[in-house]
Amino acid sequence: MLAVFDKSVAKSPEGLQSPNNETAVSALKDGFLAQRFASNHSGSVTINLGSSGFLAYSSDRQNPLLPRLFAVVDDIFCLFQGHIENVAHLKQQYGLNKTANEVIIVIEAYRTLRDRGPYPPDQVVRDIHGKFAFVLYDSSSKISFLASDVDGNVPFFWGTDSEGHLVLSDDADIVKQGCGKSFAPFPKGCFFTSSGGLRSYEHPRNELKPVPRVDSSGEVCGANFKVDAESKKGGTGMPRVDSAANWSQHY
Repeated sequence: MLAVFDKSVAKSPEGLQSPNNETAVSALKDGFLAQRFASNHSGSVTINLGSSGFLAYSSDRQNPLLPRLFAVVDDIFCLFQGHIENVAHLKQQYGLNKTANEVIIVIEAYRTLRDRGPYPPDQVVRDIHGKFAFVLYDSSSKISFLASDVDGNVPFFWGTDSEGHLVLSDDADIVKQGCGKSFAPFPKGCFFTSSGGLRSYEHPRNELKPVPRVDSSGEVCGANFKVDAESKKGGTGMPRVDSAANWSQHY
């Protein structure tokens, strides 16, 4: 799977950007990265999100135990890879029918938060048990929502291209082609939203500190983000909002 978001939709953390990164390119210009993905993954499908970016996915060479799924419901697009263990519980929690799969559960979880959720998004992601990574985009409000499981069981990488756009994929080589040295594994047990940035859903009140990654040649290559036990963010409570409001703007 692959997602590239314009910096107006998902601003890359500053710590992810490596200095003197001359190998990064514009991932969106002339469809560069979408074409690279299509050439490397047979049967790929690309979803154009207009000025916000694009999504792409393929079942080519996927792990049968961690399948890739895609769905769109009411202008909410979602790429999901992995397996949720407590599917039956989450279907009941969100009032879904028996045919709903993992990607539909994630969409409904987001929609519940956006429209009427009285609890914080860290709790929603923490309630998902299993091996997973997902990328969600709400085109009606231009909001992105990303997450990875606590153990990082699904390969998931992110980076920033030459123009500051955010690139995400389960294919590290694709991210490198767009971002050069400004990339890293997506932090385990974390989620990212357009307005709230990167947060740990295990330690939602703590800041995340970027720790520079150094490659085999001794050059800085993005950053790993670690929970800073000494620093605290503001409260993560979320007021109940009606369907006309967007939860992420309150977070």
